[in-house]
Amino acid sequence: MKKLKKIILLAIALCVLFYLGFKISKSREFQFFGGIIKNIETNEKVVALTFDDGPTNNTDKILDKLDSLDIKATFFVTGNELEQNLEKGKKIVDAGHELGNHTYSHNRMVLKSYSFTKEEIEKTDRLIRDVGYTGDIQFRPPYFKKLIFLPYYLFKNDRKTILCDVEPETALGFSAGSEEISDYVISNTKEGSIILMHVMYDSRVEAFNSLEAIVDKLKEKGYKFVTVSELLKMKNK
Repeated sequence: MKKLKKIILLAIALCVLFYLGFKISKSREFQFFGGIIKNIETNEKVVALTFDDGPTNNTDKILDKLDSLDIKATFFVTGNELEQNLEKGKKIVDAGHELGNHTYSHNRMVLKSYSFTKEEIEKTDRLIRDVGYTGDIQFRPPYFKKLIFLPYYLFKNDRKTILCDVEPETALGFSAGSEEISDYVISNTKEGSIILMHVMYDSRVEAFNSLEAIVDKLKEKGYKFVTVSELLKMKNK
């Protein structure tokens, strides 16, 4: 009976630990090491527009759109896709945009070893340098998932976990139309916001189609678009 009781208590303890680990891994407010950046506190009307994944065959179209809107953005690219599309990566850099690190393989960085985490980030960093990007390399975890080794690696290397505070496709679902997406972003953006959009793939055409309205309306409200690295420097002291 005592042995059975110990087994039950152990099972309960493991369930509790698993649940806590799950909650912490997806928390946008807490991680064991280092800092989480969803936005910054600033009195200036500045925002950062960010894109995840890629580069892909849609990169040229996205760059043309950003050029026509006269803004700079931050592209959190995956190393695997960048390796396959080095010329696209160079075009992003040549156009004056920022390249960020979104890991090499886009795995959920939760139940991964420290060595795996290190290689995922550093391999992608090397590729980002290979296409000519010389600025600070910001990092965003795939699916915003992190637990122990990822935050620890970033903390050791004085890097932040960049998330966002405006994420229309998560709030509305990926089937949302362009007008619904643009209305959501315009309504929820504030000074220092980081906006996340997924526009790299053909299935995200509605998100791409929302960009012009988003930029035009926010500019009308007096907002200036900057890269994530520029935004971090504008934080109120």
